[in-house]
Amino acid sequence: MGRKWNNIKDKKAEKDKNTSRIYAKFGKEIYVAAKKGDPDPELNQALKAVLERAKTYNVPRHIIDRAIEKAKGAGGEDYDELRYEGFGVGGTMVIVDALTNNVNRTVSEVRAAFGKNGGNMGVAGSVSYMFDPTAVFGIEGKSVDEVLEILLEADIDARDVFEEDGMTIVYAEPNQFHAAQEAFKAAGIEEFAVAELTMIPQTEVKLTGEDKAKFEKMIDALEDLEDVQRVYHNADLED
Repeated sequence: MGRKWNNIKDKKAEKDKNTSRIYAKFGKEIYVAAKKGDPDPELNQALKAVLERAKTYNVPRHIIDRAIEKAKGAGGEDYDELRYEGFGVGGTMVIVDALTNNVNRTVSEVRAAFGKNGGNMGVAGSVSYMFDPTAVFGIEGKSVDEVLEILLEADIDARDVFEEDGMTIVYAEPNQFHAAQEAFKAAGIEEFAVAELTMIPQTEVKLTGEDKAKFEKMIDALEDLEDVQRVYHNADLED
């Protein structure tokens, strides 16, 4: 697999600029995970994964607690988990994950965000086959060799382990997310710069000039939508 860390790194760099939006999205995601399973993260692996990712974005404790408490109550809102796929300028590919209580509203808004910025929505499966679901960890203070040793002792076969920007990046199979996380914590690693399940593109498309500006505007429009949780793409936007 190619090393597509840049897309994830770019998202991390932007997080502090949109904290209120990010906190609201995490609140919804935590609520849904807790409502679908057990509100105790030790008994709910999906919730545990969301909370671990929330930590890397510095989501305040009161937002987490409020979402879990809301999920414990009777009734409450029901959300559909949706995935949209589409294309942007220059042959770029985009995946949009959403949580919504109004499917018609969400599909209309997502379609408009694509269409107004030179893109178009595709059918299910038209894009996702070009992405690999991946567990990603960013670890500071440990070398590649040290991380490889931890993974080897835990019998975890990582796809790729490499150093970039002063941290060690690990790509593993999605179903090994929790095993890898526990192995790292057993080795004394309590904090992660990144700990999440994501979609890594198999190939990237380099965008420059007007195409780059138009694509970035489309991604911003999608990420600004209240119902959109996460956006993945295969564009290389580095200058």
